[in-house]
Amino acid sequence: MAYSLTFHIGRFDLKVNLMNDVKAIFDPKRIVLIGSSTIREKVGMASPQLFKSVAHNMHKFFHGKIRTLDVNGKAKQNNLSKMRWVPELAVIMLPPKQSVAQAEKCAEAGVQALVMITGGYKNCEREQLFKLKEKYGVRILGPNTIMGVINTSNGLNTTFERDVMPKKGNIAVISQSGGVGAYILDWACFYGVGISKFAFMGDKIDVDDVELLQYFRRDKNTKVICLYMEGVIDGRKFIEEARKTVKEKPIVALKGGITQESAQRAKSHTASIAGSDAIFDAAFKKAGIIRAENIEELMDTAIALSKQSPMRGDNVAIVSNVGGPAILAADVVVKNNLKLATLSEKTKTKIEKLYPGVDATNPIDMIADARSERYAQVLELVLEDKNVDGVLVINMLKSCFFEPNDAKVIPKIAVKFPDKPVVDVPAGGQDFELVYNVLGNTRIPLYNMPEKAAKALKALRAYGKIVQK
Repeated sequence: MAYSLTFHIGRFDLKVNLMNDVKAIFDPKRIVLIGSSTIREKVGMASPQLFKSVAHNMHKFFHGKIRTLDVNGKAKQNNLSKMRWVPELAVIMLPPKQSVAQAEKCAEAGVQALVMITGGYKNCEREQLFKLKEKYGVRILGPNTIMGVINTSNGLNTTFERDVMPKKGNIAVISQSGGVGAYILDWACFYGVGISKFAFMGDKIDVDDVELLQYFRRDKNTKVICLYMEGVIDGRKFIEEARKTVKEKPIVALKGGITQESAQRAKSHTASIAGSDAIFDAAFKKAGIIRAENIEELMDTAIALSKQSPMRGDNVAIVSNVGGPAILAADVVVKNNLKLATLSEKTKTKIEKLYPGVDATNPIDMIADARSERYAQVLELVLEDKNVDGVLVINMLKSCFFEPNDAKVIPKIAVKFPDKPVVDVPAGGQDFELVYNVLGNTRIPLYNMPEKAAKALKALRAYGKIVQK
């Protein structure tokens, strides 16, 4: 429930509402799912299919108590007041008019938070929801969240894609768009990317980016925050909170609506202020937010930040079993404003003494017959070099003697040097899949192209500079 305090400052009374924390959205013990087994909008999300699918996922994954309230069902099933306990969270999946009515009943009953799945709300209906928040202190995610929230720790999953649940991890995702969020969710599930929590914000009538950043900054299960945004309500508050957050955890952001034409669409899409892309770019830099250009880069960057330490300098060494891809990797490293490390004479001499015929000039081509023993020896010598801040490893299978299990030595050596990030490139398609099956669950980020690995190192260096400040 909401409480209020009044402070007397001169001639003015300042009234402050103390509302429920957003924790109830992610960590409820008891939940009510409110929908209809008969209502189907002509155009809109509300439908028996949505209701049944969300209920299916919740009953399959959620660890707490669940009640299902069918507003068109039997009397004992459609009355909130007849429940033996008050849920902390209500997930409402009805057309706007009915959703507002159910939201009011929930607020009156003492429900702490609401996830409003469906969209299409008129301004007057938004105002009604806002008044409920002001009167009762109930927290509201949405409306128009489309898929609501996921918490892999307690099994909370209000999405309607049946049986879809990302694996546990330390990456939190905040998406202002249900569609983009679904895109990221599919990516995470397909590649086995570990997720801590997902929040589909929707129209941000109440809970917004700022409060979610505050929550994830304190969340012990989150190490990296991914953010898809189209606009903000209060830019100053957002920047202030982001600056606090990046001191503890990196934020990677993808901005939608960067062209004038798409910005207009974004404004109507999520009912928030899109603004100039140049302004957002400057704001991201000021806050220390790492910007991604597309969803793939967003996830690639988040994976690197979640698995490796920040890079403390610009100097990158390349260790490869093929020459051409190593040269391409050197090009993209430099294009990403990093430097090719100059190996010490001591390091070069040791490598060339161990493996005559190998030229230990960076980038190092260990020759196509390199197996696990050579990778282990060379990688360790390179990481020991004080001139090296991070390493990009390339291991191709085709036209080489290297086999997938040889890759196991990479995390074994890398763990000895926790302050120097290592990223791995099993270049191509099939080669990537074979090595990913071996290293996918380790702390080594994997990329199928040198360009992606170089951008990952660039992000690790960018966060290294933030940490150093």
